Amino acid sequence: MDGLATITLNRPGALNAMNMDMRAELFSLTEKLHYDDDVRVVVFTGAGRAFSAGGDIKSFDDTILTPTYRSQLRQITRFYDDLEALEKPVIAALNGPATGAGIGLALACDLRIASENASLGFREHFIGLISAAGGCSRLVRLVGLGKAKELMFTGDMLDAQHAEAIGLINRTVPCDQLKSEVQALAQKLMTRAPQAIGLAKRVLNMATSTDQHSSVLLESLAQSILVKTDDHREGVQAFLDKRKPAFRGK
Repeated sequence: MDGLATITLNRPGALNAMNMDMRAELFSLTEKLHYDDDVRVVVFTGAGRAFSAGGDIKSFDDTILTPTYRSQLRQITRFYDDLEALEKPVIAALNGPATGAGIGLALACDLRIASENASLGFREHFIGLISAAGGCSRLVRLVGLGKAKELMFTGDMLDAQHAEAIGLINRTVPCDQLKSEVQALAQKLMTRAPQAIGLAKRVLNMATSTDQHSSVLLESLAQSILVKTDDHREGVQAFLDKRKPAFRGK
């Protein structure tokens, strides 16, 4: 689909667990996504029966020095932060289980659409770790502190319906309709004004960590930019002409 970039985690034999090669490929994506004006919507999904089982435990190195590990963790954190900062909608199409780094990736996306056979869980404490690279903070923002603690402490896997009920995902769809539902959503988003979507995303993300006065100021600044765009003028003219607008991101 024109304007849609679909990134598939493709290690189905390992439930798309992320090894160092896969992480390097993901890190290299964000710059392309930021500067490719032909891409208006991004979708992440998994090959086979899983979205991602997280980090590949077989690739863990217990001899790694702590400062080196922190450096690697900063890379992962930057990747998730870059997805959040990307002024384009990012959708996680959850086709199956998502845990560890897999659910961390899903949380860094703007929208999460799950098939009925998807499941989500924070299982890191089973190997003596926690959800890092922004996983804890993003989870609290989505479901609240009490529910976040329950999910983190227990490590219980949630089915898609339960995850939707607590706000962890946006929508649950039948398994055979996941691809078509995500594509329909992407198509709808691609008809919207790109700059308006992008700045709305930035303002909404900032609103979760700023006070009301600062949030309103950010809204005003964003609006002062958008009111001078060609897309705003096109939207007004289309309304007057009683036709659908043709936004170009200008």
